[in-house]
Amino acid sequence: MRPADHAAVLDLWNSCPGVRADESLAELTRIIERNPGLSAIALAPDESGSEQLAGAVLCCHDGRRGYLYHLAVRESQRGEGIARALVQRSLQQLAAAGIRRCTIFSIVGNESGEAFWRGLGWFERTELKAFAVDLTN
Repeated sequence: MRPADHAAVLDLWNSCPGVRADESLAELTRIIERNPGLSAIALAPDESGSEQLAGAVLCCHDGRRGYLYHLAVRESQRGEGIARALVQRSLQQLAAAGIRRCTIFSIVGNESGEAFWRGLGWFERTELKAFAVDLTN
């Protein structure tokens, strides 16, 4: 993934139920620059044979734990293994960086997302609650 992919990945992410993405170009650029080679896109040919964005995942780490955000695949290409491949690539990159655990955050009610993650062997951390604070308006 490159900063030039911003508009396309934001459109893809926000077209998928259970994904809420609002990263500005500056934010996406900062994430990519701090975590080179971790975030990825998948391209696939469309009906005309030209390549289109088929999937994307934002991946980063804090030096100790990895995080995946906004995994999404174009609806017409779900079930082709694209999401699985994007996750596997991200996990391999994190492991190569010495990261031993990866976390995702799932929107409550995203049943298909939960089923996907469980199908990959991920487990729910029921002992945790997420808290957040907005630093700017």
